[in-house]
Amino acid sequence: MSLNRTAKGIVLVPTLLLGGAFLAAAAWSDGPAAANRNLALVLGAALLAAGLLAQLLPEPDPQTTDRAGGFTAKGKPAGMNSDPDRPGDAGQTAENRP
Repeated sequence: MSLNRTAKGIVLVPTLLLGGAFLAAAAWSDGPAAANRNLALVLGAALLAAGLLAQLLPEPDPQTTDRAGGFTAKGKPAGMNSDPDRPGDAGQTAENRP
């Protein structure tokens, strides 16, 4: 499964919201809930960090599709292998195929 910008957004939004909620709970806790202040701070900080770190993951190179529906690397013509030792249509283009 490849990473993309939408998946990063799906991770970012809930982690920021939950992290913010835990930090707010830690800031305004009083009475019996004050005993859990450290737990709320740790969970809030961990969620915020996880959401922000997910944005730093590298995105894969964009791919293009050929007419048959297969994927080729960006910048290479569909059906053209870059390795001449690899079996197939290495070095052939649509114009000079038999």
